[in-house]
Amino acid sequence: MNMLTSLVLVFLLVAVVPPVHAQSSHTAPDAALDAAVQEHVASREADREAILRLLARPDVQALAGEAGIDLRRAERGVATLDGSSLTEIAAQAQQAEQALAGGQSRVTISTTLIIIVLLIIILIIVAVD
Repeated sequence: MNMLTSLVLVFLLVAVVPPVHAQSSHTAPDAALDAAVQEHVASREADREAILRLLARPDVQALAGEAGIDLRRAERGVATLDGSSLTEIAAQAQQAEQALAGGQSRVTISTTLIIIVLLIIILIIVAVD
């Protein structure tokens, strides 16, 4: 009987101790969670700023005017972007801004196409929401 009690006790210790230890070791500290959330928010804001910075350029405004695209609506739509669409559009905006950097006086066809597509995507996303 003593042997059976010892065996049951050892079995319970082996069965209970690892799960309890595993639960406590996978808990992230609140500071780490807060930092991750702040990093995510800062990343989203940086993406929005990149898009708005491109839309604020005089050459982009002129191009949008020639194409008949309402930039005010597109700028308002940037606030509604989120997730992968925000990330993709921000990457395109940064690519277009880099192409326009360096004092180029003439917008190339590929950059123009990127800007127009970017504006149309923003307006479509806004219209769907």
